[in-house]
Amino acid sequence: MKILNVDQIRALDQSTIQHEPIAPINLMERAALAFVDWFADHFPATMTTKIFCGLGNNGGDGLAIARLLLEREYPIEIYVVRYAPRESDDFMHNHRRLKLVTENVRYIELSHDIPAIRHNEIVIDAILGSGLSRPTEGIVKSTIEAINRAPATVVAVDIASGLYTDQPNAPTDVIIEPDYTITFQLPKLAFVLPKNGRYVGDWQIVDIQLHKRYIDLAPTPYYFTQARDARLLLHKRDRFSNKGSFGHALLYVGSYGKIGAAVLAARACLRSGVGLLTVQVPGCGYNILQTAVPEAMCLPDKNQQVLTGQSEVESSDPAEYTTVGIGPGIGKAPETLVMLRELLRTLKKPIVVDADALNLLSENSNLLDKLPRNSILTPHPKEFERLTEKWDNDYQKLTILREFAKKYKVIVVLKGAYSAIATPDGDIHFNSTGNPGLSTGGTGDVLTGILTALLAQGYDPIEAAVLGVFSHGLAGDRAAEQRGPIGMTASDVVDSLRWD
Repeated sequence: MKILNVDQIRALDQSTIQHEPIAPINLMERAALAFVDWFADHFPATMTTKIFCGLGNNGGDGLAIARLLLEREYPIEIYVVRYAPRESDDFMHNHRRLKLVTENVRYIELSHDIPAIRHNEIVIDAILGSGLSRPTEGIVKSTIEAINRAPATVVAVDIASGLYTDQPNAPTDVIIEPDYTITFQLPKLAFVLPKNGRYVGDWQIVDIQLHKRYIDLAPTPYYFTQARDARLLLHKRDRFSNKGSFGHALLYVGSYGKIGAAVLAARACLRSGVGLLTVQVPGCGYNILQTAVPEAMCLPDKNQQVLTGQSEVESSDPAEYTTVGIGPGIGKAPETLVMLRELLRTLKKPIVVDADALNLLSENSNLLDKLPRNSILTPHPKEFERLTEKWDNDYQKLTILREFAKKYKVIVVLKGAYSAIATPDGDIHFNSTGNPGLSTGGTGDVLTGILTALLAQGYDPIEAAVLGVFSHGLAGDRAAEQRGPIGMTASDVVDSLRWD
């Protein structure tokens, strides 16, 4: 699913109007009906609903929504915020249609016109839309502040009033803080960025049948991965396949006190379909790994506490494996740095790099140029900041992310809510799965195992990253259903992995 900018969203509406064809006011009616259908599924007609409308097309949506809810016998109070001398044509048209149903429309011009809002009421925010380009002020600002202070449930139409669609707001901007945002057809870039969380709430897309060909042809670097997208990436298995058909992965994981990271990564790798798995751990982890993950082969390192790449059992040439994953729990010992440097010198195929391997790269930036093309890096924001630079806002962060992936020709999974997957060609794929329960130690190790398994099976590295991150988040969602997001652990995520 594409994420389009403000100008493209406006052009998409016009393309729909021209090619369907459909009158603008009827397209607005379609959007209002889609919103009302969602609203009626979530809120009973016994709750008083206050609708706040602006004077533009978002306000026109609000007036149409008010009329449709009145037809369904919802107790509605309608308020128009008069912040300008003129209304849009579509606003005026819907205002005339609303007057055929009710004359009870109130106007807010001064602060004392703002009504009291009670805790058992619903507020629908239709004051400002996606075309906003300057901060809220005057009576709009006062109305938004009153809504934010109220104990009611707030639902935003398309986008919260005051929130920019695809540029950063100033810290002092006053913005609606909704519980829900119901947006039309496609997500907005603002919805997937951390600093905007309080201005988005739980967001949902409603389909209003905008022009599909325009969407297909519209250029954008931003995408949003949903279940149907991920399913298309999943490889089907041949009945006559065998373990040799699905690759042999090598994991460099663990150090003294952090063998658990090795166990989690190995278990996740096996649960993600790798044919064969070899795990190199420090000598102290040999018995642990052989006991906890009997399906994996274990190479104990000559060093008892850290990884050096030298094994007591046999020489392990990483080039002989289908792919390599490195980082979880390995620490930053000098011997481990030597191992990483040698690994990057000899390997040419994509690998997965996580955790302390990333920290070693940030402290030895000359190694970044040695990364095999299309390798997958999985930093959390602080790790990525150490690799690059500080950013002032989330939009600048996306620019830095895209430039880094293009410069080093790698795939970067910037972990977090709606994890952002940057590709060497400059695209970013945002992930739709996952929950706060994944904010616990070890879940990153699980992701490393998943991605390593997918690379070993021959997935294209970009598809491996998109599918792996989606499946990791989905397993987290399943685990949260069983344990709740507070009580779940990384092992629960491994146990919840499914590939169907």
